[in-house]
Amino acid sequence: MIFDAHSDLPTYVFEERRKGERNVLDRNFNRFFRGFITARVTSIWTPPDKRTHATTYGLETLNLLLKDVEESLNYEIVRRSKEMEKAVKSGRVALWIGLEGGEPIGESLELLEVFYRLGLRVLTLTWSLRNAIGDGVFERTNGRLTNFGIEVIGKAEELGIVIDLSHINESGFWDALEVTSFPVIASHSNAKALCDNRRNLTDEQLKAVAERDGVIGAVAIPSFVDRERPTLERYVGHITYMVDLVGYNHVGLGFDFVYYLPGWSGRSVEGLKDESGIPALIELLRERFSERELRGILFENFARVFKRVVG
Repeated sequence: MIFDAHSDLPTYVFEERRKGERNVLDRNFNRFFRGFITARVTSIWTPPDKRTHATTYGLETLNLLLKDVEESLNYEIVRRSKEMEKAVKSGRVALWIGLEGGEPIGESLELLEVFYRLGLRVLTLTWSLRNAIGDGVFERTNGRLTNFGIEVIGKAEELGIVIDLSHINESGFWDALEVTSFPVIASHSNAKALCDNRRNLTDEQLKAVAERDGVIGAVAIPSFVDRERPTLERYVGHITYMVDLVGYNHVGLGFDFVYYLPGWSGRSVEGLKDESGIPALIELLRERFSERELRGILFENFARVFKRVVG
C-alpha cells in the first residue's frame, strides 16, 4: 500500500472533461495508479492564468473531479480515516481532496468552510506565489503570514483540515508553526542539504515538522532531487537522509508526478518518471529499511497524521 501525499490529477481531470471526456480516472487507472497507489491527496492547483478567477476555477475543478469519481468503479472520495480504511479494504483507491494554495478561498473563511463541506481535507497554504494567506517561495519579499493567514490556520484546526507547508516561504513556515500546535505536513518537499532548491527544506525545517509529529513527503520533481543528474537512487538518497535526520516515522512519499499536465517539459527523475517506477523504488527502499520502517514510509506515517487531524 502507498499513500501519495500530493498529486495534481484534478487539473488533468478538469482539462479532459472540458473536452467532453468521461470516466477519466477509470480509463487511466493503470497509468496513474497501477495497483500501487491506494490512497492519494488529489490537490486542486490554481495555474497562474486562473488566479484572477481562482474561486470559480477551484469549484469547477472540484465539481468535475466529484463527477468523475461518481462514475468510477475504482475510486472513492474520503473525508475521514475510517472511510479511507474501508475504501482500501474494498479494493478502491481512497482520494483525499486538497487545495494547492489558498487562492480559491480568496479572503473568506466562509469559502474555506464551503470547500470543507465539499470534501477539502488538506490545505497547502500557498503555491509558489503570494496569496491572501502569505508568500510562496518565489516571492522576493519573503513576507510572513498575513492576519488572514493566521485566521485560516485557526479555522483549519477547528474544521479538521491538514496544514501543508510545502511551497510556503521560510518566514511563513515558521509563522505557521508558531500559531498551530497540530501536526503539519510538507506534502512534497526534499532535503535542501542534498539539493539547494528554494522548494526544499532546511534541516531545521525538517526537524520542526518532525517535532510536531508531522511528515515530509519526498517529491519526485527532477530539480528538487538533483540539479545535474536526478535519478531514482538520488531520490532514495533524500528519503534516507531525512530518515537519518528525523526518524522514519516522519518521512513519506509525495511524488507530484506531472507528466500528464499541459506544458510538461518532458524532464523527469531517471527511473521514476511515473508510477511504473514504484516497484524499483520499493526494492531500493527495502535494501535500506526494515519492513516496519518501509510500511511507515509507504503508508502508515501519513495515515497517522490524517487520523489525528482529520479524524
